[in-house]
Amino acid sequence: MRDVLRILLPPLIWLASFSAIYGLHGVGCVLLWPEVAMPVMSLFRWLLFLAWLAAVLAQVGLLLALRSERFRSDSPFIRWTSTAMSWVGLIATLWTLYPVAVLAPCAVG
Repeated sequence: MRDVLRILLPPLIWLASFSAIYGLHGVGCVLLWPEVAMPVMSLFRWLLFLAWLAAVLAQVGLLLALRSERFRSDSPFIRWTSTAMSWVGLIATLWTLYPVAVLAPCAVG
């Protein structure tokens, strides 16, 4: 059961991060957070950027943990697969969530 968790945890963290950041984006647009000025960026941008950064750090932490002596599997196949899935989760987090964190805030319709 632990080996299944080692393999599935990276994409599950990406899925949760993806849902949370897009949800935060929608809430921020409805509550007009882009109009709240703060140093350097709006409140909206800060929250999205920090959420994206937290998601990236979670994936990096998981990658490091799954490669450590304490959490890695005894099976070479599981070890390789969980490490590969960690890289997939990290790249997916960087690729799919970066635009939300840094590009156009809200569509006006």
